[in-house]
Amino acid sequence: MSDGVEIIFKIAGIGILTAVINNILEKSDKKEIATLTTIAGLLIVFAMVVSMMSGLFKELKTIFNLY
Repeated sequence: MSDGVEIIFKIAGIGILTAVINNILEKSDKKEIATLTTIAGLLIVFAMVVSMMSGLFKELKTIFNLY
């Protein structure tokens, strides 16, 4: 499986897991914790995207021989 599809599945898995946890916590009247889990899921995905962008920029530097 290619890296792009694998990353999409990871992000989708984090989204589904976050949504399930969010629904469980909201039904048990813990809306503040549900909001925190949603924010935590977003931060995890954001960290993944930032690391991928860093790798992309490193590749571009090596391709174009930039310093």
